[in-house]
Amino acid sequence: MMISAAGAVLVLAAALTFAGLRNSIVYFVAPSELAQKAHPGQRIRLGGLVLPGSLHRDANGVTSFAVTDGGAQVNVRYEGLLPDLFREGQGVVAEGTWSPGQAFTAERVLAKHDERYMPREVVEALRRRGEWKGPQ
Repeated sequence: MMISAAGAVLVLAAALTFAGLRNSIVYFVAPSELAQKAHPGQRIRLGGLVLPGSLHRDANGVTSFAVTDGGAQVNVRYEGLLPDLFREGQGVVAEGTWSPGQAFTAERVLAKHDERYMPREVVEALRRRGEWKGPQ
């Protein structure tokens, strides 16, 4: 009977843990997968390369740029200071929300200093399009 009670408590604890984690999980998507894998308003991480010529800063401190994986591009809007390593043509991961027909609203931007640290999904997407310049 004690084993059954301990098992029930363990199952309940696991269920509560997974229910709590479900709200904090943030999925990673590449720009070409955004419309298929992300739901409007869902928190996601968008990764790819900053499209050259797309970086614009306005007087209010809002930065806009486009992220691409070679197949699609997504406009990103970010309010705040960008990392020192952020620049056009460089790998980036933006965390935030997206709605169809609007720019991706980033709450956090992470710049990658080397393509060796790019997420596997982005590297695979760039390889499929023949744009990957890193190690095979």
